[in-house]
Amino acid sequence: MVKQIAKMDKKKELITCRDILWLLVLFGFAINYMLRLNLNLTIVAMVIPYPKPAAIAQCNVEMSTVDVWINETSWDENVSIPITTPSFTNVTYADRFAWNEYEQGLTLGAYYWLHWMSQLPGGLLARRYGTKLVFGLANLLTALLGFLIPYVTHLYMLIALRVIQGLIAGVVWPSMHDMTAKWIPQNERSKFVSAYLGSSVGAAVTYPLCAAVSNSFGWGASFHVTSLLGIIWFCFWHLLVYDSPQQHPRISEKEKNYILDNITGSVEDEEKARIPWRSIILSRPVWVTIIAHWGMAWGFFTLMTQAPTYFNFIHGWNINAIKLLFQTGLLAGAPHLLRMVFSYLFSMMSDWLLRTRRMSLMNVRKLATFVCTGIQGILIVALGFSGCHPLLAVIFMMAGTAVNGAVSASTLAIFVDLSPNYASVLLGFAGMIIIWAGFISPAIVGALTNNNQTVGQWRLVFLIAAANSIASCVIYMIFGTSKEQPWNQYTKLNTKVREMQELVPAAAVKRNNDAEDDTEKSNFIKER
Repeated sequence: MVKQIAKMDKKKELITCRDILWLLVLFGFAINYMLRLNLNLTIVAMVIPYPKPAAIAQCNVEMSTVDVWINETSWDENVSIPITTPSFTNVTYADRFAWNEYEQGLTLGAYYWLHWMSQLPGGLLARRYGTKLVFGLANLLTALLGFLIPYVTHLYMLIALRVIQGLIAGVVWPSMHDMTAKWIPQNERSKFVSAYLGSSVGAAVTYPLCAAVSNSFGWGASFHVTSLLGIIWFCFWHLLVYDSPQQHPRISEKEKNYILDNITGSVEDEEKARIPWRSIILSRPVWVTIIAHWGMAWGFFTLMTQAPTYFNFIHGWNINAIKLLFQTGLLAGAPHLLRMVFSYLFSMMSDWLLRTRRMSLMNVRKLATFVCTGIQGILIVALGFSGCHPLLAVIFMMAGTAVNGAVSASTLAIFVDLSPNYASVLLGFAGMIIIWAGFISPAIVGALTNNNQTVGQWRLVFLIAAANSIASCVIYMIFGTSKEQPWNQYTKLNTKVREMQELVPAAAVKRNNDAEDDTEKSNFIKER
């Protein structure tokens, strides 16, 4: 009988509560990105298409020039690739909107207008109300608002809806760090944080899913399907996830004790603890980590948001072929999937290095930062110098995106290392700063390449991104640390100070009472 019970315990431990949490966090971030990106593809089917001349690719022009020179024929500087413009005569689009490119740009960008404002509040709300509520409700409310998009007929109503979605969803990333600090021991943290890159899985799935649904049932169905997936996820999240091991009713004693014995730096009644804002803002390790995160993010934004434009204008990829590849998910999904796979494998290696003590925590974090910033920067430089070789450009773009996945063992985990008690606050504070890289990077690209789509100008774009990545890598290699900061125990330190202050008056009163007793005794002796 005892043996049977032991076997049952072992079977239960095959899938731990941490494993279930990892899966639900993975799918939670995937849902978050599906609800964020579904409009990016579906808007193609929402607006009335109109004839537009294709871009003249520089590399194609140069190749045409070479062919003309070889055939010893005269060459005109206006030689370009033949353009076939589709005809839309006698075609009606009753369910589409007559939005121009500027209006489409407003719609796509509206999600991010207030997204940055809820980063820090997301961390604070998670500390007060718990990640289960904040993370779960953020995805649920964003999904419910997504149901309304097909019924919004006015441009500015849609923009307002997307602004609200972005504001609500901004709490997602920082809120999860509070749960990570409470559930995940240090030597498992890299692997668990790789679940955050479920965002890459969501991005990879969104394009083929929305394309297939839109083609079969109309563009409105794509919003219904992604929102429905969000609601289904929320049901599992609500039933299976708890804010801490102590609150989980189905966790085994073995797993709970293991977690509690291996989590350091936590305090009781954390929700009531004051936040050491001054120590956080003046902390050099925090700012060095933010700098590393900035360089990583700038490179990633450049690779993922500017790649289609680069390949269109420089390598002359047929725009219809690009749309087809995006719809099937081959071009859009591959970099994201590579990033997720690399993140998972690299994080497992990082945790193994910690468990076996082959590397210290600080060296593991520096190795991961070197990969996701330094190596990423080198690959971006290679992309900039790939010239008119599209195969090399694709390889360097894919590789640069993949190595970015090491961020799960790098800066994302470092914020928890520095302060488990205030990890959500740190990531929220960093998020308010890092998100500006997503605004500044496209602005620089526009300034450099506007009416000047050349290999040289795009090389400058990539060199600027690489400079950000490599400089942040060097700074973290020299000044970075992952040691727990003294202010992480802010509440305990304050409690000790208060206890000392309470003891001092008590001791003083006792000394005064003793002195009075001695005086009375001496007076009594004198009188006698």
